[in-house]
Amino acid sequence: MKVTRIAYSNNLNRGKYGQLTEQAHRLGVVRALVWRRYGSVSGVGISDRQIRDQWLSDGTATAFGVLANAWKETVRDAVADIKASREAAKVLVRKAIHRRYHTEKELRDAYTALKRDTWTNDPFLCRLMRKHWRRGVSRTVNQIVVRSDQYRTFTLTKGGNVWLAVPSLVRRKMISIPLNTTVAPTGTLRLVLRDGRVEVHYAIDSPDLHEMRPCGVAKVGVDKGYSEVLTDSEGTHHGQELGNLLRAESDHLKTKNARRARIRAVVERARTAGDHAKADRITVNNLGTIKRDRRRRRFASRVRTVTFTAVHAVVDKAKHIVAEDLSRPFVPRKKLGKNTNRRLAAWTKGITAEALAHVSERRGSALTLVNAAYTSQVVPCCRILGKRQGDWLHCTHCGDVWVASMEMVYGFDLIRGFAPASG
Repeated sequence: MKVTRIAYSNNLNRGKYGQLTEQAHRLGVVRALVWRRYGSVSGVGISDRQIRDQWLSDGTATAFGVLANAWKETVRDAVADIKASREAAKVLVRKAIHRRYHTEKELRDAYTALKRDTWTNDPFLCRLMRKHWRRGVSRTVNQIVVRSDQYRTFTLTKGGNVWLAVPSLVRRKMISIPLNTTVAPTGTLRLVLRDGRVEVHYAIDSPDLHEMRPCGVAKVGVDKGYSEVLTDSEGTHHGQELGNLLRAESDHLKTKNARRARIRAVVERARTAGDHAKADRITVNNLGTIKRDRRRRRFASRVRTVTFTAVHAVVDKAKHIVAEDLSRPFVPRKKLGKNTNRRLAAWTKGITAEALAHVSERRGSALTLVNAAYTSQVVPCCRILGKRQGDWLHCTHCGDVWVASMEMVYGFDLIRGFAPASG
């Protein structure tokens, strides 16, 4: 398994950052061109090498104003993104194939056409792919992809921080970037330019991550929650600050977006009245996204920190973890109100699942995912559907009361003998 590591620039001067910004903007034009021409059905079956050869022969590449290796890597990266979006659409198309066809030959032919990208000749598959695979648009103008043989790393002092030298817009001239780490990045790099700082993203194998902390020795069941990250079978809540963090951010976005909507209405009225100068002035000064994006990144970082800290606390005592498989979208069965639905939409169960998988693998703990159906309704004592009241689950047969956030693990014979809560 691959994991991504990020190194940051340290006190990079404005001149170098300006050169990298100009290069990223030019490569953004290349990325947008790939998506515009090949991000739909017309690009099926076309590889990045075919695009490169065509642009070299017809002269398209001469207008990019960047070195050949730079725009070629951008083309390869954009084509890979297009393929990933196409493969994601195929998941829904496979379900439709299973519902429509019934014979083994029909299913085999349809799945083969989908896998080999010959579905453009099948009207049914082509219609479904057009429905689920929408044309993409790229507005990314702050990324530079650098091949592994196009950069070098060095240090000025023994044991000091690493410097990264990457190609500039001028041939044989490198831009040296001081990093805040003593570990040199490896493999293909992705430079992301944000707020005057360069982020160096690179992938490494997870076995290369040396985790010194061992896992525990117990068998523990966990339930993913909204007000806390996890609740284990011993009744301990981990990451209890998650709920307040999600609610505060959701309420902030509600207020902020409502105010931005009123400002956008003023802009629309100004444009309708022909006052384009006023509309442009308001758009530039009041409807920007720099602060909003910065807050979103800061919020995502805090959520990941809380989540991974909670999962590490569980692995500290667990050699075997049982958790619900919540990979499917959450669809409430009843109306919960606009505020509740809005807050649940921010539920970060995907980050929790990622943390469980990565941390358990790195620290040697086994992870078992189980079907989440009825796990919050079956009482362990009599193995029947109980009556749920808030955080408590009442057995309608013997009268025992159980903690509703923990009962999902009882049915797997991991914690027999756990005393029920007092009724």
